[in-house]
Amino acid sequence: MKLAVVGKGGVGKTTTAAVLARTLARGGTKVVALDCDTNPNLGISLGIGDDETERLIGLRQSLDDGDQQHAPSWDSLVDVFGSDAPDGVRLAVVSAIEKPEPGCPCCGLSPEQLLRTVAFDQRTVIADFEAGTGTLTRLEEGAVDVVVLVVVPTAKSVEVARRAAELVAEKRLGRLVILGNQVRDDVDRALITDAFSEADVVCVPHDERIAEADRQGLAPLDLAPDAEGVRAIATLAGRLTAPA
Repeated sequence: MKLAVVGKGGVGKTTTAAVLARTLARGGTKVVALDCDTNPNLGISLGIGDDETERLIGLRQSLDDGDQQHAPSWDSLVDVFGSDAPDGVRLAVVSAIEKPEPGCPCCGLSPEQLLRTVAFDQRTVIADFEAGTGTLTRLEEGAVDVVVLVVVPTAKSVEVARRAAELVAEKRLGRLVILGNQVRDDVDRALITDAFSEADVVCVPHDERIAEADRQGLAPLDLAPDAEGVRAIATLAGRLTAPA
């Protein structure tokens, strides 16, 4: 399964990707988490810490400077630009660089090309996309199996998510799940469910402990595994792998 997590900046996209990845791995699934964001922070939300996250980002940046050797294959990309996260998740930073070499697996392929062309050896892939809808516009049918579209209960976030949902449908990008994040009350819930009445909608309650994990640079699953918001995202992981 190849799963893309998308959404407007600041909606909780990276936290969602991290909790999904570790929850699936805890269930015995071999998971590769791809940080495709231009501001890569998935490592922090997965629990590898600030220093290791910065090291991986630095490796990607050093490709432009010629200080880092290129990875000749997908497997070597995961080795060179990756790190082992808790629960057996393998994280790889695959964000774009300024001076890519055409055809090079580690820098010449965009995240959407990786998803379309690499088999991933039966592993489940969780891709944390850049904020906004840019990567969705470049995806082709078959590149992913599931799109988790994260939205918070504000008019601007809902409007961005509507456009993203239309893209998913038009481009036939697979199953669409709307994750309504930071839902505080019935008014928030209705704003999201009414906007996506025909979609599969999962609402995640606002939980200050998730925000505290972000402030401390810790994984929500490590700081507050029993938080309502964490449990709601973890429940979604089970739904995604259940037989249709």
